[in-house]
Amino acid sequence: MNHLAHVFLAGPDPDLQLGGLLADFWRGAPDPGWREGVRKGVALHRKIDVYTDSHPIVAGMRERFEPPFRRYAGILLDIYFDHALARRWSDYAGEEVDAVSARALRLVEENRDWLPADLLRFAAYMHANGLFGAYARRDMIEHVLAGMSRRLSRANPLAEGGAVLWQNAEALDLGFAEFFPDLIRYAQEQRSDA
Repeated sequence: MNHLAHVFLAGPDPDLQLGGLLADFWRGAPDPGWREGVRKGVALHRKIDVYTDSHPIVAGMRERFEPPFRRYAGILLDIYFDHALARRWSDYAGEEVDAVSARALRLVEENRDWLPADLLRFAAYMHANGLFGAYARRDMIEHVLAGMSRRLSRANPLAEGGAVLWQNAEALDLGFAEFFPDLIRYAQEQRSDA
């Protein structure tokens, strides 16, 4: 799962949402000085990632990718899942995706004094590019993949990954529609157990 999905799966709690965003920009254990809800949000994000990566539907989806893309199938699927979620947002959420984006940006702004610089840069990118709603557009997904490709330290095919996603879009959409309700239930269980 990527940024939009993690904010959505965090539920209505702002600290869980902030932790869901923060987890991609923080390595290691959450800082003990953070609010408890933010720490729980980071932990929830990581549990969601493990659940997603180990889910049999997602494993089957990864098999659709031939080398050299198979090695990067997890990244490609994470980005595609935000694309699928943004396109079908009203099927899952009762508020506009732009409202979720505005709230996420507000959370980052309100906490900017202690957040990592990489998250602050991502928030500026979010604002400038109209994310999360723009994830519904194929050109934005290709732009995201090109940016990710540049950030990785070794040569990789991610910048060309859009074509592979679009060739498999029908199957990926079906897989997402089957998998995402399981993930929603899992995230709800994890939030209620926390």
